[in-house]
Amino acid sequence: MKKTVLIGVTGCVAIYKACDIIRGLQKAGVRCKVVMTESATHFVNPLLFRSLTREPVAVGLFDDKPGDPIHHISLAKEADVFLIAPCTANVMAKMANGIADDLLTTTALATRAKIVIAPAMNVNMYEHVATQENMKTLKARGITFVDAESGYLACGDVGRGRLADPASIVAQTLEVLCAKRDFEGKNVLITAGPTVEPIDPVRHISNPSSGKTGFALAEAAAERGANVTVVTGPVSLGDPDGVTVLRVKTGLEMLEAVKKHFERSDVSIFTAAVSDYRPANPYDHKLKKGKDDGVLSSIELVENPDILASMAAKKHAGQFVVGFAAETEDVERNARAKMMRKGADMVVANLVGDGLAFGADDNAVTIVTGDGSVSLDTMPKQELAHQILDVITDEIA
Repeated sequence: MKKTVLIGVTGCVAIYKACDIIRGLQKAGVRCKVVMTESATHFVNPLLFRSLTREPVAVGLFDDKPGDPIHHISLAKEADVFLIAPCTANVMAKMANGIADDLLTTTALATRAKIVIAPAMNVNMYEHVATQENMKTLKARGITFVDAESGYLACGDVGRGRLADPASIVAQTLEVLCAKRDFEGKNVLITAGPTVEPIDPVRHISNPSSGKTGFALAEAAAERGANVTVVTGPVSLGDPDGVTVLRVKTGLEMLEAVKKHFERSDVSIFTAAVSDYRPANPYDHKLKKGKDDGVLSSIELVENPDILASMAAKKHAGQFVVGFAAETEDVERNARAKMMRKGADMVVANLVGDGLAFGADDNAVTIVTGDGSVSLDTMPKQELAHQILDVITDEIA
């Protein structure tokens, strides 16, 4: 899932630069939504931002329809980062003093997302003691500023107050959005999804793995600077931005793809639910009921290769191998046994069945390492991915 930057746009001549900011964030794979003050709409029609973002543009505090989520609360929760650019002295003053009298400032007060402010105004307004005190107050609360630049201003004055270069604003926002870059330069290999083992052209052996955990890990690792390759079985998920995705069907195909990339990987994470067995002799024609009942009731199976174990046996110094375990009981004990048996450095295990794990958007896991274990409560898989990467970082440090 893409990260979302909510962009607050205020009534300022520099508003036209918000278009470049949106484009820069979109090129980085970020989803952008815009909330405008009423004053901002006197400079630019909301239609412009709706066209750029392909998202509804929020303006009025009471524009939400009956039955809709409360607008400023839903926006506040949706944002991973709230960027206000350009931000006027008036809006900074409101935020510094907890005033929430329009949709933008109400959302700013309600959000728990990180906030980035790029101020823009006349030099005298910028240098006024009230503005400087408000900026100091907001910085003390943890808000990130992309400071205004000096130069020729729209009013004709020359001095500090000019909106920072859009590229600088984009870069600072991305840094806040993806604060951790602890996988910078590392090669990460991830397997994801199920495998499909054909019986005949219309039947197969498989499992309900959706690939969501593997893809969430891929997105998270890429955000943290890794060069990520995903080898995935059949899933209905789009390719994550900045990630190389190799799509396969069978366990044998997955093994061959993994072999090509394992040697140069620093971290390999095997989340795929590979079918343990496959039909020994798949048929090239559809088996018919009545005619082929004997064949259908006694299909010969052979064991699929154990991709985790075979790769762990080949790892060299400096490589870190992570396995996954889907269990119905004794999660930690079974996970530790799997880690020892297969030679992995770490195993992430979870309960399955009764709607748990497979196909769900959230999960709870137990992470087993050589030094101990940690249990993580139910959370969205995107957040869980970062928690798992945090443990990997600690282990390889």
